[in-house]
Amino acid sequence: MPYTGAMSAPAPVNSIEQLLPELKARLPAEALILDSAGKRPYETDGLTALRAQPGVVVLPDSADQVQWLLRRCSELGVPVVPRGAGTGLSGGALPREDGVLLGFSKMQQILELDPGAGTARVQPGVRNIAISEAAAPLGLYYAPDPSSQIACSIGGNVAENSGGVHCVKYGLTVHNILGLKGYTMDGEPLEVGGTTLDCPGYDLLAVLCGSEGMLAVITEITVRLLPVPISKRVLLAAFPTPTAAARAVSSVIAAGIVPAGLEMMDKLAIEAVEGYLKAGYPTHAGALLLCELDGEGATVAADLARVTALFEAEGAHDLRIAESAEEQANLWQGRKAAFPALGRIAPDYYCMDGTIPLAEIATVLSRIEALSNEYGLAVANVFHAGDGNLHPLILYDANKPGELATAEALGHAILCACVDAGGTVTGEHGVGVEKLDGMCHQFPSSELEQFHRLKAAFDPQTLLNPGKGIPTLTRCSELGGMHVHGGKVPFAGLPRF
Repeated sequence: MPYTGAMSAPAPVNSIEQLLPELKARLPAEALILDSAGKRPYETDGLTALRAQPGVVVLPDSADQVQWLLRRCSELGVPVVPRGAGTGLSGGALPREDGVLLGFSKMQQILELDPGAGTARVQPGVRNIAISEAAAPLGLYYAPDPSSQIACSIGGNVAENSGGVHCVKYGLTVHNILGLKGYTMDGEPLEVGGTTLDCPGYDLLAVLCGSEGMLAVITEITVRLLPVPISKRVLLAAFPTPTAAARAVSSVIAAGIVPAGLEMMDKLAIEAVEGYLKAGYPTHAGALLLCELDGEGATVAADLARVTALFEAEGAHDLRIAESAEEQANLWQGRKAAFPALGRIAPDYYCMDGTIPLAEIATVLSRIEALSNEYGLAVANVFHAGDGNLHPLILYDANKPGELATAEALGHAILCACVDAGGTVTGEHGVGVEKLDGMCHQFPSSELEQFHRLKAAFDPQTLLNPGKGIPTLTRCSELGGMHVHGGKVPFAGLPRF
């Protein structure tokens, strides 16, 4: 039986104006932002092409305040959009003018560090890197490390299932969290997982992680901490072409070696980073790989020798091994600064997030190059090669009429190429509003119906982050059908508010 629900929020039972006096009476003044100037920083997340001013910004400092707010919004039919640090790149935190923007910047306490269990309990506003900083005196750290880790919050990481340069060995956020506490849209308490490796019941932890704030609002997170590795080496290798570097990636994985990190950059990205940071990257290379190996000293040394031989077999040159912590940080700083570095060579860039099988890296990179030529915009490639998570950055100038629309269309075509290669439209940035059309390309109507049913089970009024993550079946139908691999799938364009 087809699902007939919609992802757009219903007309509110009462307007947000009825909620405002209650907010002022219930919450401290510093928890509310009502003026237009104060709300302006919350108009957008990292996808700055899309903007909307929220009806009101609420910044709670306790779980009780969150619960009360959700209950009243549910009763009044007022939409709620959760927001972490605003570093997301898919419009997942795009607010609504008729709704509440629920920010977690005041909930940033590390509640408990348990070295015996190797866990930390934290509030959602805690910055990613702050967890490792707090755990460092105990010889522990939190493994997922997105490029924005100095700013992004753990709550946002859970919402998007973020990864990072070490995801190939240590996994994404979902592989490094043990428990979540929060509330459904109607204010009912929700607790999943715990402090053990397995818990009774369905694995709702995996359902909530990556659900983009559409199913529940998370107020507490238990993360797994790992011992700081005994030994670590970082190898930089230059290759004549991206294809050669892609073959080297496949060779390493096929040999049974699991690097802590395996990152790839093409020539355009290398040149931008070197001009920005002087990290010592070889600008004459067609591509480079950064490979980090960690563990017990003898094992790291043996794996380093094997990886070096595999790289050289694919034509690697200018190999450099960083042994000291300072040298290693310098090499990784270049990779993590790639996005701002590219901002120096183009007025604007649009960052995509497709994921593909490792065996398809060379093929998809060639397809991206062809699409770049077809659309007339340069594309720089910086990505997590070890798990096939691509981050093509489309360079454009928003001041030139039509270039933004062209960049968006090119991005959609790249995502379709990833799906056609056996991949997916997102690896860690989320769908948000950016990839709704790409979801139509990837999933048949029967699967989209199941997504809608899951959403309805948690949020039957569709008030929690409405309009994100899952396209309506009507939208997909208007695009000319769903799940049409290999064809020219229409692109409706990103929504404008």
